[in-house]
Amino acid sequence: MAMPEFPPSELEAGRISLPELGKVFKMQTEEKNGFLKKVFYAGVPVIAITFAELLIFGGRLNEAAIVYTLLLLAFSFSTAVAKDQEIRKINQAFLLLPVFRLVNLSIPIFLKVNLYSFVFIYASLAMSAIIAITHQNIVLETKKNLLRRIWFYLPLSILAALVFAEAEYMLIGARPLIPEISQVNLLELIVIMVFVVGLVEELIFRVILQTRLEEFIGPAAGILFASLLFGVMHSGYGTPYEMGFTFLAGCFLGYCFYKTRSLPLVILINGLTNVFLFGVIPYLGPGFGLI
Repeated sequence: MAMPEFPPSELEAGRISLPELGKVFKMQTEEKNGFLKKVFYAGVPVIAITFAELLIFGGRLNEAAIVYTLLLLAFSFSTAVAKDQEIRKINQAFLLLPVFRLVNLSIPIFLKVNLYSFVFIYASLAMSAIIAITHQNIVLETKKNLLRRIWFYLPLSILAALVFAEAEYMLIGARPLIPEISQVNLLELIVIMVFVVGLVEELIFRVILQTRLEEFIGPAAGILFASLLFGVMHSGYGTPYEMGFTFLAGCFLGYCFYKTRSLPLVILINGLTNVFLFGVIPYLGPGFGLI
């Protein structure tokens, strides 16, 4: 069948005027400048938070606390006065990270650092994250899709968590957070690491921060920036290898969340990684003693 013929466009015919060409160039320039402006608004907070985490990495906790306090005030002020809705939302997302770190830095002053200290650190952040989500209008995977895919999510979560935990144990040699392997201790560890630590971390880094960054500067850059922050905020382990590893793990979690919008999937991977890392491998050894 012959295709219908259409008259050539003015551009193809060489009849586009210079003023029209100028308008096209102006539109392209404005789009480029708009994107660079967004990268600036997203990049500066990432750089500032990275700087604060490097202070922690260098053992300068007081200076890091001062920087985070200033960032908390700056993000709060911007969230309150910014006229641009996108900028308000992105700063509201960034606001959670100084809160997270300042609470984390204060806990050792009042409590002995152990498994239960995770409850105080993360539970105190859960309400802030939930409030932020209600104002962010974030869309997640439906219950119907979750039930249909759960048969795939569970084995994927266990396998990915085991691989990440084995690799991470080789990097940091984590000490166990339970006195011995028993059903009660493991159940307690699973509840805290999956339903407290994993839940809050994924709400902050994937659901809120990554989603806002995706909409602000695009999916690839959004995943990259959120994963970078996820990595550098593991500076407390004192090794650049751990930060690099958690950055890569964050990229994997970010990609999984981007493709599925499944909060349970990334929570399970995150939480089970910690269960293997801090509860199983320290006692049974890498490869569970089979290697």
